[in-house]
Amino acid sequence: MPKTWNIKIDNYFQANPNCIIATAHVDSFPIDLPLEPNIREPNRKSATYRQIFDSLTTQSEKFFSRHSGIVLSANIVKSSKTSLELEVKEASEGGSDGIINGAHTVLAFEQAKNYKYDLTQARVKVTIHIGLTEESAKDIALASNTTTPVDSRSKVNARGDYKFIKQYLAHLEQKEYRKFRIAYYQNQSGAPRNAQCNVTHLLKLLYCLDRNKYNPDGNKRTKHPAGMSIPSNITDTERERLTALLPLLSQALWIEQRLYEIIQEHISNPRRKGVNDLASIDIRKTTLLPDSKYSFGFGAPTDLALPIIASYRVFLDQDYKWIIPFDQFAEDFLQQLWTNSFRKYLVSEKTAGNTVGTKISRNQEIWESLYISAQSYLNQHLMKMVNSSKSESEAKVTQGRKGRVQAGKK
Repeated sequence: MPKTWNIKIDNYFQANPNCIIATAHVDSFPIDLPLEPNIREPNRKSATYRQIFDSLTTQSEKFFSRHSGIVLSANIVKSSKTSLELEVKEASEGGSDGIINGAHTVLAFEQAKNYKYDLTQARVKVTIHIGLTEESAKDIALASNTTTPVDSRSKVNARGDYKFIKQYLAHLEQKEYRKFRIAYYQNQSGAPRNAQCNVTHLLKLLYCLDRNKYNPDGNKRTKHPAGMSIPSNITDTERERLTALLPLLSQALWIEQRLYEIIQEHISNPRRKGVNDLASIDIRKTTLLPDSKYSFGFGAPTDLALPIIASYRVFLDQDYKWIIPFDQFAEDFLQQLWTNSFRKYLVSEKTAGNTVGTKISRNQEIWESLYISAQSYLNQHLMKMVNSSKSESEAKVTQGRKGRVQAGKK
């Protein structure tokens, strides 16, 4: 059943049949309205919040003239001279009602009440849109003026463009009994701020395995995913491409997780006690990965694993199927990459006093070197398979000849 909230008002007018604008009392304003239409959650540490809170608590009687107001969405509004009753349908009920813009303001109301500030003179302008569709509510949320910039990820999420990823991850959680921690928008509660848990990081993992777009043997300029940028708008074509890559996400996550485990083992057993010889690996920090099972006792650049993951695309065909079963080569190949090149790269950078950081995303040499290593490994593996197949065929032929000879003797 839809819930109802009451807003005490001084006056209101009907701007149009589906929009009411009112002067509302702050001291009784409902602070538990849903945030569903809003494109980000409020952050009490932000400058926006602090400015609103200071304005409200220092000269509350002037708050109405100093503040742009709150924008709400409701399914139905019943009005009287002194109050507005809002019927709100939440997301679980198929609605998209609640706070469209002004979540920081409502948070300031809550905090001021908790600190027992006198808000009886404070008023706020409230604009209420009635009967909006989910698409219209999100469109208004995106268009609303905000005093601080909204990151592009939040805008993409507000448009619903990440929905297909969320659905796939929900399916993966059930199928593989795992839990993901992914931040889809700014200040998302319950999601870590760790960059590896950002939805854009998941997209980068997938892009690294796109052997059709990033192909050194082709004529395109994009030979490697080095310096890749995440689109601010997921088109139908882009969604189709990502949907084809999604089945590879589990393997991409596994490669990153195993690399971090190898690094953890390396710094836990250093050649010289107390010395970390790997560039940009900070033993004073921690790292969380998207799969909630994995946390590590060191900080690492967000893009650290990308060149290694990208080298695995050598083992994919044009339909994004593994040429060799992933489980048969993944661990051995990763160990070879680590021992023969990647560890040496991180050690040499540390010795030279350099940090890897975001530079690894643009370092064409490391992407090329790991890709060549993957090609060499694949060729060797295929040769072994061919030689093994020949040996088996020869053995069958020899066995057949022996059988015929023995039959002739009889």
